[in-house]
Amino acid sequence: MHPKKEVKWEATQLVDEAKREVAHEAAMMVTDGQVLGLGTGSTAHYFIEKLGERIKEEEIELMGIPTSYQSFFLARDCGIPLTTLDEHLPDLAVDGADEVDPQLNLIKGGGAAHTLEKIVDSAADKFLVIVDESKEVQKLGDFPVPLEVIPSAYRPVTEWVKAAGGVPSLRMAQMKDGPVITDNNNFVVDVQFKNIPNPYELEIALNSIPGVVENGIFAGIADQVLIATSNGVKSLEKK
Repeated sequence: MHPKKEVKWEATQLVDEAKREVAHEAAMMVTDGQVLGLGTGSTAHYFIEKLGERIKEEEIELMGIPTSYQSFFLARDCGIPLTTLDEHLPDLAVDGADEVDPQLNLIKGGGAAHTLEKIVDSAADKFLVIVDESKEVQKLGDFPVPLEVIPSAYRPVTEWVKAAGGVPSLRMAQMKDGPVITDNNNFVVDVQFKNIPNPYELEIALNSIPGVVENGIFAGIADQVLIATSNGVKSLEKK
């Protein structure tokens, strides 16, 4: 293996191990009888798998509310009974994030599932975020803010975003021609801002644009964040 490729592979493996560690710690915080919001993404994937193991090994009873088709199929395959928000509100929602600031504001949506994630996470009695230390930032904004956009509104939404100082980019699919299509049959427009001085205000402003279904800023929603670091898992809680 080429030395550079070997270093890159080792770094990827370490990040993967960190994600697994923090996801497993979160899964061990779950108690018998809880209804859980099941997040989407690589870290949430490990959380769901560990829940399935606990159900089989400890015979605990849980129900999950998935936030995407990805988490739906994974939870079903792991033996987690599923329910909906119509039937139950979650006691605990567990999900990853693309950025986390010191006030526990988040940017999410790398997996294009942020609309249902925000609905489920906001409905939970407690919202727990699980990330590796690369996602911890002092200020949000390096990661673009994803917007879920109704396809017919794509042009006016992007024009508004440009006027507001953002740089929009239609997210393109990797394994098919054309744009990414969300579980709700919409587009994802990633918007890069030079800075985000007030995440709460920007979240409201973006959701006020006609044609925007939801955006990836989660301001003031998270109750606790578990961060996998080289020195173990650290916890940040809402002040």
